[in-house]
Amino acid sequence: MIRLSAFADEISPDLPEQIATLKRENIAHIDLRGAWNTNVLDLSDEQAISIKESLEGHGIKVAAIGSPIGKVPVDSPFDEHLERFERAIKLAHLFGTSLVRIFSFYAPAGLSVLAGERPVGAGVVRCGAGTLGSPSLTPQDADPADPDSWRDEVVWRLREMIKRARAAGITLIHENERGIYGDTIARCVDLLQECNDTHFQAVFDPANFIQCGQTPYPDAYEALRPWLHYMHVKDALPDGRVVAAGEGAAHWPELLQRLRQDSYDGFFSLEPHLVFAGTYQGFSGPELFRYASQALQQMLQNIGWEYA
Repeated sequence: MIRLSAFADEISPDLPEQIATLKRENIAHIDLRGAWNTNVLDLSDEQAISIKESLEGHGIKVAAIGSPIGKVPVDSPFDEHLERFERAIKLAHLFGTSLVRIFSFYAPAGLSVLAGERPVGAGVVRCGAGTLGSPSLTPQDADPADPDSWRDEVVWRLREMIKRARAAGITLIHENERGIYGDTIARCVDLLQECNDTHFQAVFDPANFIQCGQTPYPDAYEALRPWLHYMHVKDALPDGRVVAAGEGAAHWPELLQRLRQDSYDGFFSLEPHLVFAGTYQGFSGPELFRYASQALQQMLQNIGWEYA
């Protein structure tokens, strides 16, 4: 049976208000992205344990860790980013989920000031000052406006993270965020084919595809179907403005029918972004969140698709 989840920090930074709204909407899972205006990866151990106890006390489970991993320039120090990645894995284990949401890096931002270190197992191999982690990419041939010029570094970094995720029993789910390498249909498929690992799967976000000038359904759906593991629920108008699911250009009713026909059995996670969408989180507030929730639930009820 399909299950509903939500980025509850869209409701409020206050955890009790997040929980209260989820309970009113009969949503029993959460994509843990943050609480108390603190990103999930920056929560202290004590805060994380407190959240876990509160959620469990209200019968709410964590569907996925909504991490910002990979939402940095591809030339940022990777060893530092891997430390945050390991934190995401630790939190996934703590909260009893096998899923961590990730991204596939923004364009290079500072090629001339890189440390040039590349982690290999427990250590690093130095590739020389001023280079990226991948020996195949140098400041001279990397063009921030040309994703193909930094593709290999993205793939290498993803493979390193996938290797660690596989060892930890974690599956990384890649979101097609605007502006990262994997924002278009073709580049999402490229990454999924190139990495070719069951521990690296796709999040399908129709609104993000619209904002990139792509057609979510049927084009993106048909292309990503072999790897489709998770659904983000939001919609957008052709000009990119975010709206509730079913009110934009994503063809949500048709998409839901097709998902049901293809026996999709996973999460639908509400990420409405109806007030604002920032780099690391969006916000809707409790009333607009409820509006978005009811829009999805009504569509599911209209086709008789049972959910929990």
